[in-house]
Amino acid sequence: NRYVLGASDRDFVRAVWDTMVFAIVTVVLELILGMGIALVINGFPARSVARAVIMAVMLVPWAIPTAVSSRMWQWMFGPTRTGLFNVVFQMLGIGNGQIPFLTDERYQLAAMILIDVWKTTPFLALLLLAGLGIISKDLYEAANVDGAGKFRQFVSITLPLLRPAIAVALIFRTLDALRVFDVFQIVLAQSRYSMASYTYYQLIGTRAMGYTSASSVVIFLLILVFAMAYIRLLGVESE
Repeated sequence: NRYVLGASDRDFVRAVWDTMVFAIVTVVLELILGMGIALVINGFPARSVARAVIMAVMLVPWAIPTAVSSRMWQWMFGPTRTGLFNVVFQMLGIGNGQIPFLTDERYQLAAMILIDVWKTTPFLALLLLAGLGIISKDLYEAANVDGAGKFRQFVSITLPLLRPAIAVALIFRTLDALRVFDVFQIVLAQSRYSMASYTYYQLIGTRAMGYTSASSVVIFLLILVFAMAYIRLLGVESE
């Protein structure tokens, strides 16, 4: 029991589960949304004003410090009609304006996912846009001549050639998502943990040095598994 104590710690097990769900859902949503944004921006001429404006607006959430954006979203998720979402939902006839988004366990994880998707989608869009920029336009012109539609071009040309950029984006985002700390710590504090915030609490709150080390090793192993899986599945190593 000295060495597998974490397996019976309900807070630790829940922190691992919440972090895994958070990482998988946020990465999938950010990849889909980032791909859509990157495709839209890539459709504009390289030096057009519209492209520059869209990119500037897109990067605003990513440029805001996480501490600032987390506090901002915490206010918007306020449990009374002073919170933006409660006001909007009440106007739409959803709820009574008293939904406790950050204190009710049913909404906490969804709120964390929404905050992270809003902030980090621009980062994935930027990485994917860079990958789209190196795909030769001649390939699409040849596909048009052959009668391939836009969807067929996306599946047969864009996705295969964008695979290295997707792999880099997935690895970077998964690393960040699995070791997420600041959003959980600022918004939820000790009411709900990520693996990193749980590790922080064990170190600072209880001074459990060995426990903290064990938790950190678990985080490292999960990150290693995800990184190796991406490299294998996306064929980055062979390329």
